[in-house]
Amino acid sequence: MKMDMSQYLDVFLEESKEHLDSLNDRLLQLEKNPGNTPALNEIFRAAHTLKGMSSTMGFDDVADLTHHMEDVLSDLKEGKLEATTNVVDILFQCFDRLQAMTENIASNSNAKIDASDLTEKLADIKAGRAISAGAPKAVQDYVQVETPEAAGQTAALGVESFQFNDYDRAVFDEIISQGFSLKYVKIGVDKECLMKSVRVFMIFKALEEFGEVLKSIPDSQELDEGKFEESFEIVFVAKVPDMDEWVDSLNNISEITVLEVKDLDLDEGLEVDTEPTETISQAGAAVREDSPAAEASEAEAARPAYKAKQTVRVDIERLDSLMNLVGELVMHKGRLEQIGAVHRIGELNETIEQIDRVSADLQSVVMKVRMVPIEQVFNRFPRMVRDLAKDLGKEVDFIMEGKETELDRTVIDEIGDPLVHLLRNALDHGLESADERYKTGKSPRGTLVLRARHEGNNVYIEVEDDGGGIDHDAVLAKAVSKGLVTAKEGENLTKADIVSFLFMSGFSTAVNITDVSGRGVGLDVVRSKIESLNGEILVESKPGGGTKFRVKLPLTLAIIQALMVAVRDEIYAIPLSSVDETTMITKNEVKMIQKQEVITLRGNVLPLFRLGELIKVPDYGSDEEEDMYVVIVRKGDRQIGIMVDTLIGQQEIVIKSLGKLMTGIPGLAGAIVAGDGNVRLILDIPTLF
Repeated sequence: MKMDMSQYLDVFLEESKEHLDSLNDRLLQLEKNPGNTPALNEIFRAAHTLKGMSSTMGFDDVADLTHHMEDVLSDLKEGKLEATTNVVDILFQCFDRLQAMTENIASNSNAKIDASDLTEKLADIKAGRAISAGAPKAVQDYVQVETPEAAGQTAALGVESFQFNDYDRAVFDEIISQGFSLKYVKIGVDKECLMKSVRVFMIFKALEEFGEVLKSIPDSQELDEGKFEESFEIVFVAKVPDMDEWVDSLNNISEITVLEVKDLDLDEGLEVDTEPTETISQAGAAVREDSPAAEASEAEAARPAYKAKQTVRVDIERLDSLMNLVGELVMHKGRLEQIGAVHRIGELNETIEQIDRVSADLQSVVMKVRMVPIEQVFNRFPRMVRDLAKDLGKEVDFIMEGKETELDRTVIDEIGDPLVHLLRNALDHGLESADERYKTGKSPRGTLVLRARHEGNNVYIEVEDDGGGIDHDAVLAKAVSKGLVTAKEGENLTKADIVSFLFMSGFSTAVNITDVSGRGVGLDVVRSKIESLNGEILVESKPGGGTKFRVKLPLTLAIIQALMVAVRDEIYAIPLSSVDETTMITKNEVKMIQKQEVITLRGNVLPLFRLGELIKVPDYGSDEEEDMYVVIVRKGDRQIGIMVDTLIGQQEIVIKSLGKLMTGIPGLAGAIVAGDGNVRLILDIPTLF
């Protein structure tokens, strides 16, 4: 009977993604420093693990490609091959193909991705070296078929079957001195089990929470490939005092039984080997150095310093549902506050204060759960920058800062594509070629920086290059040629006005159309996407000194602080992130310049708009009071005054979508259900004007 593998598919895909990410990062490191042994070891480990996992799951195409990679990587590790540009390029191609294969598996596609061209290239690389007489044997020669009699003999040996050298003993002594226990564990696998290597993977995953596996019989490679009979043995450092806890977790794995557990006594007739045996974990390496516990008191030294970190994976849809429920709670809290204020019920007000504190704490917790490091987005860019720089023939140092900055998951999912456009734009338009940089006295290698940071309730993401900067004259000339502005009007435009042309659809200053740019699609898409996230984008540029694109994003899109204002009988919400201040002016302070109302605020002239006219409130006339309320909002790097009838105050609001039929309406970001049960519109300042 064929075993159902679907239950293991999610684990396989998640682990494959982690190993592929590791493979990509280490290949980039190896390219910069061909002698980087730790990076090479990590690449080999990732490829080897992928081979074992895919072979177990029956994905032979992945297993075959990683097997050929392993052959080349083995020669690189042993110094028989050099990590030349050609070799690294082919390894990158292998990574791309492996990524495509795993995506194919995830989408349950029946299409087969061929990798024969890459396996031939890998075979050519390997065959190109001089094979010495002492070359290692083929992989098949290492496969040993263990007879039931031999298996029984190994089982009879028990703990004595392990061989330890002097270094192993020193490591074990140090582990015991720190209060951890050293265990010999024999684990049985059901003889009917068809997927032994998957069971081994689940065992090792379960044991990670409770300690470290130091050694095994058979070794790690044979365990990965399922080359053992009905049991295997490990040496385990238990970092939790309760043995039953981790033994039970193993016994709970189907087709697995813990046959024997006992303390490992190094003095009970164990055979000492002069050669070190394979170590699965490097846990012992850290304890070779002088331990701080040795200098502490005996009580401190004996106390185990390890505490297992417990985590749980939750589907993002469940978090979205939880966020919606918290939003409903916030909304009804507002309704209760209004009832309490109208009816002046003392006891109700006291309860509302308690609910306010609890809901605030709950909201904070849910927000933190949804926050993920922006590293998830950033990690895809080093490879992209590397490949594009090679295609363009440019030398680039790519620097990433602030990868630990956290954003709401919904924002993270949407910000990737805009950043791709900005980085490609910087590489193609911003950075000059090595020859051009040399002529202007710059280093031939350009610098491209991608950074993120928190500031208040916003996250700022910057893409900065040290290239030639924006040629304002060229941009203006292109705008005039496309009829966007006349030459005479262009004379009065500021640099900020000229830069704004770059964000218009179909606008491009590229002379030639290439795969990278020249079609006028890019920055307009960037601005549209960022504004749909209630964010904004600013540009700073110095001729010859480079360009910086600064993206400002809210931490979350679900619950925000807003200023509630009224025009006639209608109430609107303005996101507080767009509000600089509020003020009151008199009728006489409003002036007219070129048919535009303006006011002067601390020496600055600001355009003034009446909200009722902007959103076409019915029966909105010009009759106005002597004193008028003005909300000063920010659009990009400019301030604008919005005249309203009444300022109601600050309020926490839950954003609700307007639905598919009303999405994309300029000036509207969504709606809220107010405390009185009525629907109020949320104004979107970037698209309102």
